[in-house]
Amino acid sequence: MKIAIPTRNQQLTAHFGHCEQFAIVHIDGTTIKEVEYIAPPVHEPGVYPKFLADMGVEVIVAGGMGQKAQDLFAENNIKVFIGVNADTPSKLAQQYLSQQLESGQNLCDH
Repeated sequence: MKIAIPTRNQQLTAHFGHCEQFAIVHIDGTTIKEVEYIAPPVHEPGVYPKFLADMGVEVIVAGGMGQKAQDLFAENNIKVFIGVNADTPSKLAQQYLSQQLESGQNLCDH
């Protein structure tokens, strides 16, 4: 399983469209095996959902994102968690695995 987390300075950033890198957290069962940081492609509508789906990502954790982006992730069979507070990718992935990841209000400003 792979979880994508948009980051700035290796912390969750408030809006996935403004990330410096995606942290791709590789999980085997209930164990985090690796956290890989990759540069995203140019941000245009619909690019990130396809890019991440092609990498085998099943979950994206974000502070916020627009409704259209949420719909596009759903069309690509990627679960979306929004309104998540900033933390390191490893801690957020561990919270997801232990069903402790708290989503909240969408932090997207548009």
